[in-house]
Amino acid sequence: MLTAVEHTVHAISAVVQTVPVGTNVALVRILWIMMSGAFLQSRGAFFTALATMFAPAEVRRSWAALRNGSWECNELLENWHVFVASENQWRVRRHEGYEAVSVDMTGFWRPRLKGWLGKHYHSLAQRSLPAVVFGVVVLSGQVRDKRTPLLQRIVRCKPEVDKASFRMQLLQETKKHTLPNQVTVYDAEFEVADLQRAAIDRYVVRLATNCTARRNQLPRYKGKGCHPKYGELVRPLPRKHKDKTIAASIPHQEGHFVHEGRRIDVQSWHDLVLPTSQVGPDAPTFDIYVFHDPLYKQPLVLGTDLTKIKAETVYHIYRDRWPVEQPPLAAKQMIGLHRQFVFADESCFRLPELSLVAGAILTYTAAVLPPIPSGFWDRTPAATPGRLRRLLARADFSTLPVTDPQLRKKNSPTAHLPKGIDAHRRLKPSTPPPITGN
Repeated sequence: MLTAVEHTVHAISAVVQTVPVGTNVALVRILWIMMSGAFLQSRGAFFTALATMFAPAEVRRSWAALRNGSWECNELLENWHVFVASENQWRVRRHEGYEAVSVDMTGFWRPRLKGWLGKHYHSLAQRSLPAVVFGVVVLSGQVRDKRTPLLQRIVRCKPEVDKASFRMQLLQETKKHTLPNQVTVYDAEFEVADLQRAAIDRYVVRLATNCTARRNQLPRYKGKGCHPKYGELVRPLPRKHKDKTIAASIPHQEGHFVHEGRRIDVQSWHDLVLPTSQVGPDAPTFDIYVFHDPLYKQPLVLGTDLTKIKAETVYHIYRDRWPVEQPPLAAKQMIGLHRQFVFADESCFRLPELSLVAGAILTYTAAVLPPIPSGFWDRTPAATPGRLRRLLARADFSTLPVTDPQLRKKNSPTAHLPKGIDAHRRLKPSTPPPITGN
């Protein structure tokens, strides 16, 4: 237990290294109560979770640091990357030299938050609900044999911004921080048209099973009517309309490969353009791959602009998109921030951002530590964040080995400041003199 607690405290201290004195120790308190599961007991109440471990004065200072403190979540993530690199246990996953950077959108549901304009689709409710929406960027990697994501960036979606505009904002932010050897991976919420509009290079995106494209070459002129302006339509999969079956297009290539003992058949179409794009040498092109896996009823349809690459590599790159689901899962279900009771605009953003950082720390720390059994009956424990959270819940914060001298209360002079009712007394504005005419 002592080793796990020390390692967790060391990780939290490294994350707040660049935060000003006073604010840093307040963020350490908030991150600790998140990772120890206090929000699960308080059902998302911020003050109640803090009050389980800290004095009232410390609770107020932590609240002030959350709402008005001088810190930014991506700055904390940069410190987190330095800490992970210093431990030299996390390894990035590569496929033919490419690294998979997954991009996704997630929402923290706030159905009773009055006046909030932001919405996100809820799969259980089958409709959009009020939510604080974020874009999440994750680099796929592993610790030993366990696939572990490294949270790269968090992008806010302002409440007044619609989903289409935020997708473009997220794509531009991702493009700005993507390296030449990295491939961005997207789910079906993003479309090839969005990626081409944002000038994204090196991408893999999931397409709908009824998607279509066109060849980037004109068909032969039939001798009647006007000359064709669009290429031949390509349908990767057959479809049914009423009683009529529309056949799929003949693929350019077919093949197969073996993955985890299963044979996966592949069909591919190359040098394609969007259905609304005309043929041209400067038209942005992409390829479509269809993977038939015997474990799934529906085939997997992927689009990519990577040309000189194996079909098996495209499949593996997209499979490395799944770690992007882990940070929101750890932030919501694992540490209890699926419920939140903060109402100031800045706090509505900062509390979910901090929970995503806490979830990333908890996931990585659980992966590098030896597996923690839940009890004597747990013969083969797994390195999961839930087991580490239950262990941290038994630790006392006042006895934690916090050795960093910068993690302390800021001793600011306050004798000159008004106290009590005088500190927040509202003064009536002075009445201006009346305007008299000549």
